Amino acid sequence: MSAMKFISTRGAAPALDFGDVLLTGLANDGGLYLPESWPQSVATARTDTYVNTAVDVMWPFVDGVIARDDFETIVSETYGTFETDNVVELVELDPNVWLLELFHGPTLAFKDVALQLVGRLFDYELSRRNERITIVGATSGDTGSAAIEACRDRDAMDIFILHPHGRVSDVQRRQMTTVDSTNVHNVAIEGTFDDCQDLVKAMFADATFRDEVRLGAVNSINWARVMAQIVYYVVASSRVASVSTPVSFTVPTGNFGNVFAGWAARSMGLSIDRFYVASNTNDILARLFNTGTMEILEVVPTLSPSMDIQISSNLERLLFETHGRDGQYIAEAMAEFRTTGSLTLDDPHRQLLAELWSGVRVDDDAPGGVVETIAQVYETHGMLLDPHSAVGLSAARSLSATGSPMVCLATAHPAKFPDAVEKGSGQRPELPSRVGDLFERDERFHVLPNELATVQAFVRAHR
Repeated sequence: MSAMKFISTRGAAPALDFGDVLLTGLANDGGLYLPESWPQSVATARTDTYVNTAVDVMWPFVDGVIARDDFETIVSETYGTFETDNVVELVELDPNVWLLELFHGPTLAFKDVALQLVGRLFDYELSRRNERITIVGATSGDTGSAAIEACRDRDAMDIFILHPHGRVSDVQRRQMTTVDSTNVHNVAIEGTFDDCQDLVKAMFADATFRDEVRLGAVNSINWARVMAQIVYYVVASSRVASVSTPVSFTVPTGNFGNVFAGWAARSMGLSIDRFYVASNTNDILARLFNTGTMEILEVVPTLSPSMDIQISSNLERLLFETHGRDGQYIAEAMAEFRTTGSLTLDDPHRQLLAELWSGVRVDDDAPGGVVETIAQVYETHGMLLDPHSAVGLSAARSLSATGSPMVCLATAHPAKFPDAVEKGSGQRPELPSRVGDLFERDERFHVLPNELATVQAFVRAHR
């Protein structure tokens, strides 16, 4: 069969096959890629092992570009790096409320689920083409270390990761900056995560620079990231009930890629009752789903720094889907949003979102908030919960029971955020033995101003 094509959310870029989408990342019209149509591969996917589910769910996206045997090997090798044979673990915390642990990969965060696969896919496609790329990504903490771990020491790529200087946890920073590989370059930007993300998008928008350094993306603007995350929604549903039994999901999210993968799973046939988007004090997403208006405010530092974001890139994919895949509308709406800092949906589209989506804001020190949730989970279950996962669980507990099982996504190991966990539980979580010497390793990173030309010059000089 012919390979599936992928189209841009802004409607003006050429349709590409999976290999080109993987290496291109951001469309040349500034949009994000999505499949031309949603394959219905969930109903027929095997559910006996995570690897088999992953192969079956993702296969329609790569068919015609990657040989089936090669894809099965890549997926098997990817999830062989995880600490548990199940890859992800489900724990029932409250009656009919489940925690989906996504942090059993090499860098202790949910980003490993996708990026361990993406690194291998890059290697496969670049080797097939005999090409080399320069990967540039922005991180609010976890994407960076997961991307570096997936791409380190690979001959066909250099990787540059931008993180906001002083705005990630010590563990998050060291997981990036202590990797001693010649193809890994860490840059601390004097600004916020949104500034880092804007720099990456600006580099992709500069066609001359993009072609000169052969730019590639690991952020969730890259479709392959979202594709890999679809799988754990299917796995969670199959373990809690079945793929045909409605399940609701509460997802702590800043950049919206994690929860959009759930929308993709639903579009592929998974029975999902409702999505609850859990935000911290930086509640631009919660406000959108509750009021219909998306408005940029100042980024407030919280105990869950990976969600200290105001501009959620992947929301564009959802708006494209809910506006009839109207690329011209999306291009105009995104331009308005970036110019004015605000975007208001009309009533029909606001009501359309309300049928499936809700937003919940969770503050650190509020009653039932992050600190109190960490304390309660430790007291009741003897379990340490990271602050991002606590945002999700707190949101779920604030909701009226719908009758369907509720799955809360646990996105990071508690040891990545020891200060927040200790504040809530009185216990300081230990790093797993495989990274136990993290604070003894030497760090290597460069601090740069929030200036596009300076960052581009650094990439040119060090790639």
